[in-house]
Amino acid sequence: MIVINDLTYHLGKRTLYDSASLHIKPKDKIGLIGPNGAGKSTLLKIITGDLTPDSGKVTRRKECSIGFLNQDLLSYQSQDSIRNVAMEAFSQALVTQKKIESLCQQMEVNYSDDLLAQLSHLQETFERIGGYDIQSRTEAMLEGMGFTTKDLDRSLAEFSGGWRMRVMFANLLLQQPSLLILDEPTNHLDLVSIKWVEAYLKNYDSAFIVVSHDRSFLDGTTSKIVEIAEKKFTVYVGNYSAYEIQKSERSELLENAYANQQKQLKHAQEFIDRFRAKASKAKLVQSRIKALDKIDKIEVPSAHRKTIKIQFSIKQNPGKIIAVIDKINKSYGPVSILKNAAVEINRGDKIALIGANGRGKTTLLRIIAEHEAAEQQQRSFGNNVEMAFYAQHQLEALNLEHTIIEALRAHSSHSDGTERTEQELRTIAGMFLFTKDDVFKKIAVLSGGEKARVALATVLLSQANFLLLDEPTNHLDIHSIDTLGQALQQYEGTCLFVSHDRNFIQQVANKIWYIENKKVKVFPGSYEEFKEVVNLS
Repeated sequence: MIVINDLTYHLGKRTLYDSASLHIKPKDKIGLIGPNGAGKSTLLKIITGDLTPDSGKVTRRKECSIGFLNQDLLSYQSQDSIRNVAMEAFSQALVTQKKIESLCQQMEVNYSDDLLAQLSHLQETFERIGGYDIQSRTEAMLEGMGFTTKDLDRSLAEFSGGWRMRVMFANLLLQQPSLLILDEPTNHLDLVSIKWVEAYLKNYDSAFIVVSHDRSFLDGTTSKIVEIAEKKFTVYVGNYSAYEIQKSERSELLENAYANQQKQLKHAQEFIDRFRAKASKAKLVQSRIKALDKIDKIEVPSAHRKTIKIQFSIKQNPGKIIAVIDKINKSYGPVSILKNAAVEINRGDKIALIGANGRGKTTLLRIIAEHEAAEQQQRSFGNNVEMAFYAQHQLEALNLEHTIIEALRAHSSHSDGTERTEQELRTIAGMFLFTKDDVFKKIAVLSGGEKARVALATVLLSQANFLLLDEPTNHLDIHSIDTLGQALQQYEGTCLFVSHDRNFIQQVANKIWYIENKKVKVFPGSYEEFKEVVNLS
């Protein structure tokens, strides 16, 4: 369907791909992975034709249609209802429907056999292309994405960016292109919608490529993994879990082959060096030299993947009770989000706050963090509680004119009040993969993933004993998410976080919160145990 041969592409002075090749077949279900900056989104744009490679060739079949879900779709604006925006996927059916309506109006005043024949032909076409089902299919798709029946008549402009993205996602799925390209589709979906999309993609009859840092989502949807590494595309058959096994086995074989070849090369070179000066061995030495030149050298196995290194520390231990908040009431206009809700947080809790979007998860987190006021509440914090809050808006709140080192310096006090030295700040920056002159980059030029790492670094610098984290895994690659999860497991403090990443929730949480009937419900156990109790699959 799409063949990529000898692709080379440079981003400034950096080479993203060097003579890389890939064959995308019909019905392929591909997970595209690689560390941040490897070139995943760039490859998608090359496939769609939005970018031109420096060399190599991308060949697409004429009948290959592409649907591309990317973050740029958030800028799409319309005053039309979300039902109509999603139904724009059926352009041919909508055009045919308008022609039918026009003919019906003409026939009311000018009936003729010719018009009747045209109408009959259009109605047959409309039925053949599924025109009579487009509204029901659209409504089922949108409701699967988490919209209510009442929402379907609301204007697209009324919804937030995340909800608008769902509408555009529904539009693309309804088009059923030959190749569906999804760039981080789960970033704007809640757990219920993610599961719905997983089920849909499992039964999707055409090919898709998905870029995702959610390993559970990749496991549930893909049958082939394409990794961008060493400027090449490496294909692994199976889902993400299968990839990890194959990757480990392949790396071990390569390392063994490399080590064996190095021993052989060393022995050959020692023979050459030893007998080079002896005339009687000249022919043999020359033969060994020629043999060495002909050997297809195995490249040195890559060093271990660079990933962030996090170890959260605390300034002081708090009391047993972190916070007790009662009678929380919160509304937005006429819409009540929380009513007489109550929460209690104890030292050592690692709480995942989960549930459908719009239930008030982020609102509750912001109320507890004292970043948003409730109409009513009764709160008390325990002794020596020190909070640090990480949220998506903080990435946007970073001073764009600051350099990375300046952003860290703003949070650089030691527990005794003294300032950290520049070398200490550079060490912490290095833990988040900002090395050498990287620390002098301005926040304005950083990618979303790089900004997220800066914001996480400021949380680490706080040495708080109570962390509140709103979607901390967004913008991080899979290995960085694993590292963050391990750090929070080992963290001696208390943590409350909102996340839709099931693997991360399972890795970190020892308690689950969910909002039901405007109250906070508590499940004292892991996410796997919670799923069994509430019968989630």
